[in-house]
Amino acid sequence: MGFDLDELLPTKIPKKPVDLNGLSISDLQDYILALESEITRARDMIQSKQASVAAAQAFFKK
Repeated sequence: MGFDLDELLPTKIPKKPVDLNGLSISDLQDYILALESEITRARDMIQSKQASVAAAQAFFKK
């Protein structure tokens, strides 16, 4: 009896979308600011990881 290695990997569980109907305009604006902040954080992490990959590739190409 074998097993699939994919079963051992964590799966991404999609989050439920926030119900925007009950939020005020101010709350919606705050929500957008928080999302934009998170997007910036994610983009910064991507750049950091890309720099790490580039450095590793440059090192191993020598």
